[in-house]
Amino acid sequence: MSGLRVLIVGAGIGGCAAALALRREGCIVDVFEQAVIKVEVGAGIQISPNASRLLYRYGLAKELDAIGVKPAAAVLRRWQDGRELSREDFGVSAETAYGAPYYHVHRADLLAVLSGAIPAERMHFGQRCVAIRDNGSVVRAEFEDGSFAEADLLIGADGIHSFVRTHLFGHEHPRFSGSIAFRGLAPAERIADLGIEVVSSNWLGPGGHFVHYFVGGGRYLNFVAVSEQSGWERESWTDRADASEAHARYEGWHPQIHAILDSVDDIFKWALFDREPLPCWSRGRVALLGDACHAMLPYMAQGAAQAIEDGAALAVALRGARQVEEALALYERVRKPRTTKVQMLARRNSVRFHLPDGPAQQERDAALAAMRSSQNPSGLSQDRMMLFGHDAEVLQLPA
Repeated sequence: MSGLRVLIVGAGIGGCAAALALRREGCIVDVFEQAVIKVEVGAGIQISPNASRLLYRYGLAKELDAIGVKPAAAVLRRWQDGRELSREDFGVSAETAYGAPYYHVHRADLLAVLSGAIPAERMHFGQRCVAIRDNGSVVRAEFEDGSFAEADLLIGADGIHSFVRTHLFGHEHPRFSGSIAFRGLAPAERIADLGIEVVSSNWLGPGGHFVHYFVGGGRYLNFVAVSEQSGWERESWTDRADASEAHARYEGWHPQIHAILDSVDDIFKWALFDREPLPCWSRGRVALLGDACHAMLPYMAQGAAQAIEDGAALAVALRGARQVEEALALYERVRKPRTTKVQMLARRNSVRFHLPDGPAQQERDAALAAMRSSQNPSGLSQDRMMLFGHDAEVLQLPA
């Protein structure tokens, strides 16, 4: 639908990637962000081939190479002694098989690349959406400062606390998962003596796990440490934690984990909330995208990748549709089964990663060791193959 006017509420990774996908289809896209200056909170993010392949099609290969780190593998390790439980190849073999690399990047770096590819006059900051009015032929977004914008389609890419989702379906009630996450960035020079591989390392242990990988072109080691806890209800990325709290939660774990914690200036923590899949993603000329409609626990490293896929699928759905509502129905029918599956895989891993030592843990470790074989020399799990091999621009309806 070339010439279609689209408003995107939210200038995060999903919103900006969707803007690029829609512009390729000839849409006139404006992106509205409530922050005066968009600063991406958080730290590291993983962009798997199913998403990087799309960004390559948008002409961003050179920019991704400049900011990204290409890990050689994803390695699962035992919490106490660092014994390798499994190794999935993410390097040349995966790039060749799936047509694009696996990247580790800093969120702010990726956001700068995506937003920088959108004309500046189409990016609108300091615009908090406070009302949406859809009369069936035009949808209007009204902003806190009294201004408004009208278009043929409005996309809510405004994250876990989405105003657009609340407008469509009312307030949600996420469930505290029983885990909190610590995060931080360690300057690479401070941990150089540890000899850490350029891989995604995930240490599995009783009641928690600890992930780390390089970002910022290799200048920093990003870590996310998840630990089970009850009774915390605040869903924020910016609460600070004391290093002693993180050390205490990983008492008895491998010394490398504590060395990483010691190398970080600031540690943040947040509560992990779980959400059931939404019954639907759109109404009239308004639809949702990314975390606004399928926020997921971070145990599959697919949150940003799935949001990027959403934008690509939506653009293709609009390409062949006669009406906006028809395109949104197709978009939802194609995307919901996949994102729901990833949500459920992440929920499964919230248990699988945290098994106490014992028979269930031993069974899990044996299954991990068996993934690499003569029939599967890369060691990639079936779940990874399912994720990496998907092309979001090929709209496949569920059987």
